[in-house]
Amino acid sequence: MENQTILYTLVLSGLSDLPSHQLPLFLVFLLVYLMTLTGNLLIVLLICTDSHLQTPMYFFLGTLACLDMGFSSVTIPRMLFDFHMQKKLISIQACITQIYFFFFFVASEIVLLAVMSYDRYVAICRPLHYTQIMHWKACVLLVLGVFMISVVYSLVHVLFLLKLTFCRLTPLQSFFCDLPQLLLVSCSDTFINVLLILILAILVGGGIFALTFCPYIIILNTIMKMQSKAMRSKAFSTCSSHLTVVFIFYGTSCFSYFHPNAKTNSAVDKVASVIYTVLTPLVNPLIYSLRNKIMKISLKRVICKLIQI
Repeated sequence: MENQTILYTLVLSGLSDLPSHQLPLFLVFLLVYLMTLTGNLLIVLLICTDSHLQTPMYFFLGTLACLDMGFSSVTIPRMLFDFHMQKKLISIQACITQIYFFFFFVASEIVLLAVMSYDRYVAICRPLHYTQIMHWKACVLLVLGVFMISVVYSLVHVLFLLKLTFCRLTPLQSFFCDLPQLLLVSCSDTFINVLLILILAILVGGGIFALTFCPYIIILNTIMKMQSKAMRSKAFSTCSSHLTVVFIFYGTSCFSYFHPNAKTNSAVDKVASVIYTVLTPLVNPLIYSLRNKIMKISLKRVICKLIQI
């Protein structure tokens, strides 16, 4: 350690080193970012202004839209800034801060998706008690619980990161500060950090994964017992959007971190990271708006009012 120079600034490799690619990539991701903010903000505004959408399910959906805006804002603005820089430098403090908020929004979305699964379970399997169980106080407490779990989860990672020193000049093979990439450039012993990632992934990730999907076993069993085709169709419709979002989020995140040769194929790694961090927050509002009749009716109502004005 005495002969090693401690670094206070790291280098990001970005998406491309070719100067000719910088402007087209900047325009593409700027458009994606604006579409992400617009789509999710539109969902939040519709839920806040339309009395038909002020129910627990749409309250959670509005929270998810807010998380998607925050999730995309953690990585894309920095990426857009780096497209104009010849050397993509980031300080250790800024890098760890980005990791904190990245983990916060990822954990929040994972836990919130589990809460939304529970909401659908109560609505379909215990409809007569739905208003008693999912009252507004319970909904607010559930969302506060989501944020508390996410704060603790991300804070644990950051506290152990602050104990590390960085002395390797190897650029991070990513367009944002990703924790596995950051550990590779540390000159400290990262065994505890890696162990922490595995333990929290198994305990928190695995536990939340089970809480997300287990209710759907009961839900599907309940739906299949329904005698009315209209009721079955309505039940499937309310669950299909949520399940689609869950599969996209878990599928892209697992592929991003657990696909074969993740450490040796940086190009595949970057593509997976783009899908996970950039495209997922973009498609979520599209899924909920295009697959939800009430949302489409509400949107048409707002458009008609705007046209009349």
